[in-house]
Amino acid sequence: MAMSPKKSPKTLRASRTVPLDTKSKKAAPLSSPAPKSRENTKQAKVIALLRRPSGATIADLAKATGWQSHTVRGVLSGALKKKLGLTITSEKPEGKDRIYRLS
Repeated sequence: MAMSPKKSPKTLRASRTVPLDTKSKKAAPLSSPAPKSRENTKQAKVIALLRRPSGATIADLAKATGWQSHTVRGVLSGALKKKLGLTITSEKPEGKDRIYRLS
């Protein structure tokens, strides 16, 4: 019994308009706009507090943003260190809370 060849399902692809470089007739590279810095965000408040000469404690940052302490620590290590590439230093004065600063 002869089987008919299976037809492969058509894949739907989104059409995308690509600008052409008029001289070489090749697609010009798509450029994305530079990310805009946003003011008055909680992340901006955290950065401002860390830039103070006296630095900031986890409690200071939590109070300023309304976040819990574990969220503040996550922002310090994730968003600020890893994503933005900022260098954060900390020191633990005798009998006081740890102080974080941007260096």
